[in-house]
Amino acid sequence: MSTSLFNASNSVRLFLFNVAMFNLVAIGLSGFNEVHWFSYVLPAFLIFAAATGLCPGLIISRKILGALGVNE
Repeated sequence: MSTSLFNASNSVRLFLFNVAMFNLVAIGLSGFNEVHWFSYVLPAFLIFAAATGLCPGLIISRKILGALGVNE
């Protein structure tokens, strides 16, 4: 795994993309016009993270675990 805080591995990026797609399918099944606009924020962030590898949640998790002495 990369030691950089700003690059997610390919498996993490694929996972983020899959979660975003499942979320969009759920929104579609509920009705695109029926859900609140905030429901689109999570898939947007997840697709951005999957495309760029920049994942704020992963960065924060690595910093917290590093401070606790937990290695990957």
